[in-house]
Amino acid sequence: MELLRDIAHISGKSGLYRILKPGRGGVIVETLDEKKQKEMVSSNARVSVLKDISIYTEDPNKSTPLGDIFLKTRELHGEKVEFDFKTASNSQIFDLFATVMPDFDRERVYASDIKKIVNWYNILSATMPELFVPAAEETSAEEVAAEEAKA
Repeated sequence: MELLRDIAHISGKSGLYRILKPGRGGVIVETLDEKKQKEMVSSNARVSVLKDISIYTEDPNKSTPLGDIFLKTRELHGEKVEFDFKTASNSQIFDLFATVMPDFDRERVYASDIKKIVNWYNILSATMPELFVPAAEETSAEEVAAEEAKA
């Protein structure tokens, strides 16, 4: 899930963005939808890189990285999580998330956080399926490429 270091959420904006490069007054980003719109985000904006986000567990000294949650979600739910958040109660939302991460802290993780995580998962699954290739396969592909380069 090393690719998550290039994906960000911008507070106050919907969706996810690919970080392209730093600019003079902020950072240049591109939307992760079919439009691929580029824009400059000011340095005052709150930009959260997905690689740096983790979810609280019941153990106060431990948290689970978002990348691990995405991989577990792929394993359990496939390419898309089908869930109707509009009609679901908070307990149903928590129960859904408990299937992926049973030890999450129900007092510090809110239903709105879970909605965002599931929405982000669905966006990433649709636009960047290469994120969900297991690390062992990524390593072996890199090793094969390196061996071919030597030959």
